[in-house]
Amino acid sequence: MLFQRRYEKQMANIKKQNEGKKRTVDEENIQGMLEKHDTLAMIISALITIVPVALLFLLAICAAGYFFLVR
Repeated sequence: MLFQRRYEKQMANIKKQNEGKKRTVDEENIQGMLEKHDTLAMIISALITIVPVALLFLLAICAAGYFFLVR
């Protein structure tokens, strides 16, 4: 890495500053924080967000192809 020593020095300083602070969320406890159907809800919301954008993109590609080939 280009600035390896600087990076390590800054990471050591950050760890030193955060020693006394309590973390609000541990990465190991995230699974315990999810409720029963949270994963399904996240998947559905992702599909609701991504699918319409993907369909618009496909529609734009089809329209461009139509205008280049048919006209």
